[in-house]
Amino acid sequence: MRRYEQKVYQLAYRLTNNPDDAADVAAETFLRMYNSLRRFRGDAQLSTWLYRVVSNVFFDFRKRESRHQHLPLELSTEDGEEPMELPIEDESVDIIGHALQEEQKRVLMEAIQQLPEYQRVMVVLFHIEERPYEEIAQILGLPLGTIKSRLNRARNALRELLEPYRELFEVDSRPTIGQPQEASDAL
Repeated sequence: MRRYEQKVYQLAYRLTNNPDDAADVAAETFLRMYNSLRRFRGDAQLSTWLYRVVSNVFFDFRKRESRHQHLPLELSTEDGEEPMELPIEDESVDIIGHALQEEQKRVLMEAIQQLPEYQRVMVVLFHIEERPYEEIAQILGLPLGTIKSRLNRARNALRELLEPYRELFEVDSRPTIGQPQEASDAL
């Protein structure tokens, strides 16, 4: 558990985009793993099996969540302020570049969250977790061709979602050197 807890939580967070939900998914993942460890045959790597369990727990979590109405525990602020982040300590950091990268990351993650769950899993596993097609096929229990076609559809859907933000991801729009990779190139 200690070996994989960080990876499990990171994947769960990328799928849920909520730290509390990610913690719930991670905990449920390890509980399911423990209960079914006897059935692990060793046909695949333990990490591959673990990613499959995380994906299944995430899908089950979403099904349960869609059946229940949730009310936020936090009080909403009238002015819509976001939580304050710690200031950047390194004075040599390109503040404009950093702000641009953070905005790109925020917009990209919001777009990923808008994808249907099965497409979101594909994008997260392939582009963020950097898992090969074959491992994703094992994780999700789908044929390799299905993985490739679903990932292609997910990329196209993501491209459409990001179209209104095209200028944000264009290299020429950045006024400084050391430009980040375009989102469309990354996908």
